[in-house]
Amino acid sequence: MSNPIAPHGATRLNPLFVEDADERGWLAEEAESLPSIAVASAAASNAVMLGGGYFTPLAGFMDKADALSVGRSMQTADGLFWPTPVLNLVHDAGAVAAGARIALRDPNVDGAPVLAIQEVTAVEAFSATEFDGLTAQVYGTTDPAHPGVADFQAQGTVVLSGPVQVLNFSYFETEFPETFRTAVAIRQEIAERGWHRVVAFQTRNPMHRAHEELCRMAMERLEADGVVIHMLLGKLKPGDIPAPVRDATIRKMVDLYFPPNSAMITGYGFDMLYAGPREAVLHAIFRQNMGASHFIVGRDHAGVGDYYEPFEAQEVFDDIPADALQIELFKADHTAWSKKLNKVVMMREAPGHAMEDFVLLSGTAVREMLGSGIAPPPEFSRPEVAQILIDHYRGRE
Repeated sequence: MSNPIAPHGATRLNPLFVEDADERGWLAEEAESLPSIAVASAAASNAVMLGGGYFTPLAGFMDKADALSVGRSMQTADGLFWPTPVLNLVHDAGAVAAGARIALRDPNVDGAPVLAIQEVTAVEAFSATEFDGLTAQVYGTTDPAHPGVADFQAQGTVVLSGPVQVLNFSYFETEFPETFRTAVAIRQEIAERGWHRVVAFQTRNPMHRAHEELCRMAMERLEADGVVIHMLLGKLKPGDIPAPVRDATIRKMVDLYFPPNSAMITGYGFDMLYAGPREAVLHAIFRQNMGASHFIVGRDHAGVGDYYEPFEAQEVFDDIPADALQIELFKADHTAWSKKLNKVVMMREAPGHAMEDFVLLSGTAVREMLGSGIAPPPEFSRPEVAQILIDHYRGRE
């Protein structure tokens, strides 16, 4: 059964994982004799995403011209709509030159095994001015206190571009066997379930009642067949809830509170950029490539701190070319339990409410409650979900 939503910029997915086991074996042998580079975690996660087809139609890491063009105009040099640079940045390329085949070693797995082989088409360097300009365009700031900026600027300014052959999916497949899925696998499962209208929900946090109800609202209003809950499994900033704990809370919520065959629990191997609007657009491309027809974007999507306006990640979609993406947005407001209506609502859809009419808790307050063994009120968090988080905060995971 074909999916009505085409991949981005292509008629079919372009996963760069080497499917044939024999070929993978030969390439792994070859890799041992190649010059090797221990890449940054961000480059490793880019390779995983290239391998899984999420970065369709890209064939590998961008060169300097593509990266600068993406920064300026959200288009590669040849006109492909793309919001963020996909780079393999290093501090020093050493003897690696254009034309070389190199082994990319995984910094996130013990022993730094080979993750992919790259054919280097160019070795280029950003000037300090170019790199700061690109940072400002993608992240909206060059403030080193921004976690995405800090990570990006720590990777180096030398660009190794060229196509890759991906040999494995890093730690994601082994640590999250029930959850990690490629775009290829999610498209296949959507087809097997017979879904056509599919809502995607991005999360890097446990899902509380507001998130749960937001998924339900989107499905009902869009008359969707199901929701794909798609959690980020890669690196986050310090203090964020670890992926295994998030995974457990989401599974518990879906098991208890969603009808059968209405929610798919999946995850993907990418390090969070915290790039606000630009990352929201990238997230939409991921979801189009995995076969979703609609994507929920809410308040402060992919943001951090006060670097972005509350709805900037929705507004950016109003400024991109009309034909840039096939996937459609479901624009959500902040959702919370209304004491007046006795249910979760979008706050903008609840006239006659003051702030005290909603059950609102700050992240700090929730963490303090959970750390003290106190479950947030059931209007905020399902008790079964809260218990998993209490166990985590109190060291009993």
